[in-house]
This record gives sequence, structure tokens and C-alpha cells, in this order.
Amino acid sequence: MYVELKNINKSFGDHKASDDVSFGIEKGKLIGLLGPSGSGKTTILRMIAGLEQQDSGDIIIDGKVVNNIPAAKREIGFVFQNYALFRYMTVFENIAFGLKVQKKDKQFIRERVGELIELIGLSGLEKRYPSQLSGGQRQRVAFARALAPNPQLLLLDEPFAAIDAKVRQELRSWLKDMIEKLGVTSIFVTHDQDEAIEVADEIIITNNGRIEQVGTPLEVYQNPQTAFTAGFFGQTAVLENYTDFHTFEKPNGAEKAFVRPEFISVTKKNEPQKFKSSAVEGTVERVAFRGNNMELSIRANGALLTAKRGLDAAEIHVGEKVDVFIYRLFVTVGEKAVLLENQSAREGSVFI
Repeated sequence: MYVELKNINKSFGDHKASDDVSFGIEKGKLIGLLGPSGSGKTTILRMIAGLEQQDSGDIIIDGKVVNNIPAAKREIGFVFQNYALFRYMTVFENIAFGLKVQKKDKQFIRERVGELIELIGLSGLEKRYPSQLSGGQRQRVAFARALAPNPQLLLLDEPFAAIDAKVRQELRSWLKDMIEKLGVTSIFVTHDQDEAIEVADEIIITNNGRIEQVGTPLEVYQNPQTAFTAGFFGQTAVLENYTDFHTFEKPNGAEKAFVRPEFISVTKKNEPQKFKSSAVEGTVERVAFRGNNMELSIRANGALLTAKRGLDAAEIHVGEKVDVFIYRLFVTVGEKAVLLENQSAREGSVFI
């Protein structure tokens, strides 16, 4: 592993920000640290950077324990969510800053900065100041400034948080392409699930200072290993009495269940329902257009469910009674998550 954290602990007063955190990252990977606010992800990033000191445990980069190496000597690039550009420096001067600190010669600085400006697609804007740039352009400059000294590791703290939605979408693709092209090992912090799924090679889920799960976006999404991950990942609804929705087994120790929109089929009363005997009646409380589908909020058996319906399907209205069939769901058994398939769907029973 290129980056390793071993048994890291960090407390701020009575708050345990990192609780025996351990994981490894392969060289050249782009890793997403994903979790809710206060889950410990930014603390992990800052400890790797050397901006915070862990109470115990080891941080290893490229085979070397860096616990006692100051931040300035760890060869790490850091991109902040608020850009942190120098207001009175031009684009060129901002990118060149780290190289000047390293006392590189003027010719090297000129060539390196020119190369990076071309890489980030801002050729011709070298003499502009941050106030003369868009949010997306400023973040590209921050990215280039972090890369200028050729860091062995790039850390990004919510790099798209201060940017509007359309530009954020464009920058996600741009960042992933740049990281792949450069091959620099990178870790970025985010609380945005879509961002982590789209950008990261692997995702590390954090919660209350602990690591809940590590895996590719597809692995973590499809196979959550813990109750927290099952509830956090995806647009889930909680079912306290999931056995009210026919026909699911009840494993020993099963508690509540989580169901995602893609696990639910919604049909109008006059439409055929393949699994009629296992469907329940629900009342539509909200209908929202989401671009490529209609999002429905449905009250059924006391639970508020979120489901999707295609734009080519017959329109459903607020207040309408519908049939709701749940194909599968995640059940919590202690701290674990278990995927259950609806027995009607599994057995292929057909009821029209």
C-alpha cells in the first residue's frame, strides 16, 4: 500500500474524532472519504497532511512513517474547499508560489507553471487575479498550485463545495480525468454520495470517527456491510415493521429495514401488478419531476417511501391510491446489514 493508516486515534476534548482508524490506499488511486458532518473524514485528511497530530497510531506514506515529519516536508499537495488563493497574486503567481518557496530557478518555474496552466485549460488567463475568475476557474488554479511542487500525494477537502451545481458536475469529470492522466495518489473528502460514486476509484465510509466500510462505489452501494452504510448510502426509507410488506423472511435478531427507490415498483390501480398478492396499497403524498423520472413519495403501512416512475408511464397524482411492491430491502441485525429478496419475486410467482 502507498498510504497506510494504522490504529489511528484522535480526540478533541471528549469528542473521539478518530477511533482506531486503519486502512490502506494503493498508489495512483483516487479515494473518496465519504460520511456525514462530524464523522471524522476531514480530521483524517488533516492528520495525513500533518496539519493535525494523531494521539496514537502510525501514518505511513510510501513505506515511511511520517508521524514526526512536519507538514511542509511531507510532499503533500492540499486543495481547500474555499480555494485559499492569494487575492493579490495573479493566476501565474498563485501557481508558482510553492515553487518559489522551494527556491526553484525562474526558468523552471516559468516552464512548470506554463505546463500546468495548459493542463487546467486556462491558457491566456495567466495575468488575471482570482476576483476576475469564475468559481470553477479558481478551483482549477488551486488544483494546479497544489500540483506545482510535484507532490507524492494530493489531498482535497470538499473541493467542489463552493461551486454551483452545473460547474461542479463538469469539474468532477475534469478532476477524475486529470488524476488518471497524472497518476498521483489522491484522497478527497465529500459528504455528497453522487460525487463519491462518480469520481472515486474506492470509497471509505466514515461514521462517528470509525471506518464503516471500504470498497469500490459499486461494492459499497450494492453490498453495504453495516447498518449505518445501508441507511446512509442511497435515498433510503426506514421500515420499522418491514414484515407488514409481504413476503419477507425475518432473520434472527432482525430489527428495522432500509429500502431504496430502485427496490420499489409502483402501479396504478387499473394497471397489471405482477405480484398482486404481495403488494400493499399506498397513498401518493408528493410527485416531483426529476428530469429523467418522476419521484413519488408514498405513504404505505405507516411508512413514507420514495419511488421512481418512468416518464413514459401513465401519470400519477397526489392523493391517488396505488399498489406498492417491494422487491428487496436491507435488514439490520445488530451492526450488520443483510439483503433480503421478496420471496414472491424470487419464486417467480405471478399474480395479475
